[in-house]
Amino acid sequence: MIPKKVLNPQRVRQINGGFSFIPHRFVLDGFLAALGQKELLLYLFLVVVSDRNGLSFYSYDSICTLLELNLDEYIASRNSLIEKDLIAFDGSLFQVLDLPQKRPDRKKRQARLPVEQLIQQTVKGF
Repeated sequence: MIPKKVLNPQRVRQINGGFSFIPHRFVLDGFLAALGQKELLLYLFLVVVSDRNGLSFYSYDSICTLLELNLDEYIASRNSLIEKDLIAFDGSLFQVLDLPQKRPDRKKRQARLPVEQLIQQTVKGF
């Protein structure tokens, strides 16, 4: 294991009001790779604005304005996050859910693979 040292002791993160976190499983178990850019943007926004129970009341117009999404992008992203069991929504209240035990569908991750390979090839070219 690599030893860790705080780089800037005056700027260590603290929880002082709001509360948000993303478990490491989000990356390790493939949830990050299974999300498109707009889905990830909406998910991270909901994580940041939610309380300790994962609840937030942001309206679609506020979300669309803050994230610069159009209504169709918002609806598609929201519905996809619900389908992937990452959030719940009752029409006015969002809840960011504990990550499901089931890993994301491998087919959805494979659909993104060509784009990821293209990015890797582009980076190698520099």
